Order: sequence, then structure tokens, then C-alpha cells
Amino acid sequence: MGRIGYVFLYICLALVAVFQIFPLIWLLMFSLKDNREIFAESPFALPGELRFENYLNVWEGGIGLYFFNSVWITGLAIVLTVLFASMATFAITRMHWKLNTFVLGLFMVGLMIPIHSALIPLFSMFLSVNLIDNPLSIVITYTAYNLPITIMILLGFYYTLPREIEEAAIMDGCSVHRLFFRIILPMTTPVMSTTVIINMIYNWNEFVFVNTFISSDKYKTLTVGIQNFIGQYMTDWGAIGATLVISVIPVLLAFIFFSNKVVDGISSSAVKG
Repeated sequence: MGRIGYVFLYICLALVAVFQIFPLIWLLMFSLKDNREIFAESPFALPGELRFENYLNVWEGGIGLYFFNSVWITGLAIVLTVLFASMATFAITRMHWKLNTFVLGLFMVGLMIPIHSALIPLFSMFLSVNLIDNPLSIVITYTAYNLPITIMILLGFYYTLPREIEEAAIMDGCSVHRLFFRIILPMTTPVMSTTVIINMIYNWNEFVFVNTFISSDKYKTLTVGIQNFIGQYMTDWGAIGATLVISVIPVLLAFIFFSNKVVDGISSSAVKG
């Protein structure tokens, strides 16, 4: 590719970057306005006065609790999903038993089940065991729904792990459990980072399950709690913008700190798989 080709490529990449970053900048400016500025002026106009009190108002209005709920529910669901998916993938790919292909097929069927088709059965099941309006129902649902895609991502990497390492460990007296936790699991760190990011994006932004299973404000997450700022006659749109900015920050930070590991995990799975 010549110099002109590189110049054209960088111009295209710069335009893509602008289109990707502009909505975030617009959202930040939106969160620093009041209703008068939002509706009376152009939506792309800069705020006449930076109203940082919007952030203080939403934090005092309960966003801190919703943020904390999103953090611990998302984190717990990610830990359980990645751990269970790693165990299942290890058993399917590294151990010889008759039903491993059948079990893998059952997990892959989970990719074809629409979320909305499972709402009523899940609600009935959680109601029968008194888990409605309980955050445990959300953690269980997130874990179950993310297992198939997580296993699918891990499969390619697990299939190509050298068996000589396992054989040497077993010959040294290593048990299966110790083999998995001490040797196999640390070796899959790059691809696990990819699954963590994917699970985080889904869990953090999920709305339907929380809105269906949770009714108490003390258990709501950010995606559902934002509805508290929408009134019947009056809506504080600046506060909603501030809430959205707060909800975006953890995902952006995760991408900033783990983007290299995500790329390494995807490339490792692609090359080795």
C-alpha cells in the first residue's frame, strides 16, 4: 500500500473515530444542561452554564444505590459465569466421557432461546421458590444466559492446549481439581478476559430481567433505576443525561484497561481454534 493509500486509510479511521466519540461528547454536554437549554436551543449547542449539580442531584436521588447494585450483581454474575463455563469447557474438551458432545449441544441450544420467551417460565419458577424481588434471581439468570456464549468463546482455546502439560502434571500426582485450578485456568487468562468484557457489557446494560423480577428500589440496577427520574408531568432530562454518563463510565474504563487482553484473547482463539 502506497503513501496515498495510507493517508486515505487514516482519514477513514479518523472519521470513524469522530462518529464513535461524538455521541459520548454530546451525552456529556447533554448531562450539563437543564430542561430549558435542552428544548429551547439546538440539541448540539454547548451548555450556557455547566450544571454539575445534575450529578449531585441524581446521586442524592438514589443513583449511588443503583450503581452499587449494578456493580455487585454484574461482578458476581461474571465470576460465576466464567468459572462454570471454564469448568464445563474443561470437562467437554479435556476429559473423555460418552455424553460430552451431547452436553455441548445442550449448551449451544441455549444460544437459540430468545430472552422474551423465557420470561414467563422464569418468573413462575422464581415465584415458586420465593426469589421474586430478590437479586439472586438476576444473578442466576445472567449466569445461565451467558454460559453458552462464554463456552463457545472458550472452546477454541481449550481444544488446542497442549496435553503434554496435563500428562506431566498427572504423572507428578496432580489431581483433576488441582490440574484445573492451578494449571489450566491460569493458561486461559487471555481468552477469559474476552469473556469477562462480553459478560460485563451484557449484564451492565440488561433491562428486561431486572424490570420483570425486581420491584423494590433497594435492589434495582442503573438501567431500571433511571426510570425514577421520568415523571408523569415533568422529567428532568439533565438528570437522566447525568445518570447515563455515570452508567457508561465503568464500561469505558473496562475497555481502556482490558482492550489489549481482549484483542489477545480473540486472536488466540481464532489462530489456535
